[in-house]
Amino acid sequence: MATKQLLAGLGLNLFQLLSFENYYNQNVTHYFQKVGVQGNYYELVDSLDFTPWLEYFAEGILDELHRLDKQLATRQRRPDQALKSHHQIILDLIDAQGYVTDREYAEHTPRAKATRSLDFRALIEMGIIERKGRGRSTYYQRKSGG
Repeated sequence: MATKQLLAGLGLNLFQLLSFENYYNQNVTHYFQKVGVQGNYYELVDSLDFTPWLEYFAEGILDELHRLDKQLATRQRRPDQALKSHHQIILDLIDAQGYVTDREYAEHTPRAKATRSLDFRALIEMGIIERKGRGRSTYYQRKSGG
């Protein structure tokens, strides 16, 4: 959170795109290896070197920017992969409740069952959604982790 606030103070409002906490939370041990100076701050202040902390901080920013770059690359589509209106119906249903079943999708479109299956498959192949469950328990939700 401190990273976002610091960047926001510099005029970079990235709150909707970036999550620096993921890197920092997953690399706590690395943090203490890099920055692990212990003792009374007031006794150490004259000898402290903030370079390791700045390197760790910058690594977190770079890690998150690489994650975002990968996510954006998967969203760039060829014209034949453009979202169609029936794809948007699926995504709207998922966004409304977190998931969608074929039965729910069928209530919102006149498309045949085989065609609905192709609609779900297309979104899976684009990396937008993922299939969960099996048989009658099958449902779809937005792909996590991007």
